Amino acid sequence: MGTPHPPPLADALARGPLVLDGGLSNQLQAQGCDLSDELWSARLLVDDPARIEAAHTAYLRAGARVLITGSYQASHPGFARRGLSRAETDALLRRSVRLARAAAAGVPEEPVWVAASVGPYGAVLADGSEYRGRYGLSVSELERFHRPRIEALAAAEPDVLALETVPDVDEAEALLRAAAGCGVPVWLSYTVAAGRTRAGQPLRDAFAVAAGNDQVIAVGVNCCDPRDADEAVTLAARTTGRPVVVYPNSGEKWNTRRGTWEGETLFEPADARRWLRGGARLIGGCCRVGPGEITELARALAAEAT
Repeated sequence: MGTPHPPPLADALARGPLVLDGGLSNQLQAQGCDLSDELWSARLLVDDPARIEAAHTAYLRAGARVLITGSYQASHPGFARRGLSRAETDALLRRSVRLARAAAAGVPEEPVWVAASVGPYGAVLADGSEYRGRYGLSVSELERFHRPRIEALAAAEPDVLALETVPDVDEAEALLRAAAGCGVPVWLSYTVAAGRTRAGQPLRDAFAVAAGNDQVIAVGVNCCDPRDADEAVTLAARTTGRPVVVYPNSGEKWNTRRGTWEGETLFEPADARRWLRGGARLIGGCCRVGPGEITELARALAAEAT
């Protein structure tokens, strides 16, 4: 018997906020995993899937009730370079959803939702392009790239597709086109800086792409400096009228050349209260935000509800 699905995520968001997990990669590294490969955490879907399930479990114990799968950097071209067929890649994408469901079975007393991660095209390049956008590809080309991944993930019946870390409006349009008709709701989440997408477009224009699309149940930002979250949350709510999703990183910056994080940690779990008042309903952390911070964030939201 498989793990039962929780109620629709959109219905849950209408009742109150839900806690997302934190950065999957940093938890895997804390568990001793080597992520220096170009496939990053997606490599473990092949080599050590139990480590991914264990990372999900760590976030559940911390208070997360929405788990984002380990498929962010998984793609058909990426796995093809490892000699895997399209069918084998499809199976790995579906595995990412099953691993999160298996972890969720460990907390049967509460509903847990699974968000299938659909990372941007730049993540597959493994060169930091997701923080720049503008890959030189058309919307149609990006749509053709994303559709097979989305179809494989949708076949595993996640509760939502997380179209995440999107750096520009063109890719957002491509992702929404690719997801249309797949039978799974989506959230759309941009990576931003200084009030604009990473490609430099105004956030109002970026969020407007999702307005009027009934498949989109939440809009917002992730993998950004926490200081950029406040304005983005408010603007996403005003522009779309939808629940907002927000999960910034620690505030440290990724040095692509050195392959290291640099700078100071700025993530403050107590900020979740302010994001909640601005319209956020899916709240968590991204890179370098671990179970400890998610525990504190969950406590902050629980205190706000009392």
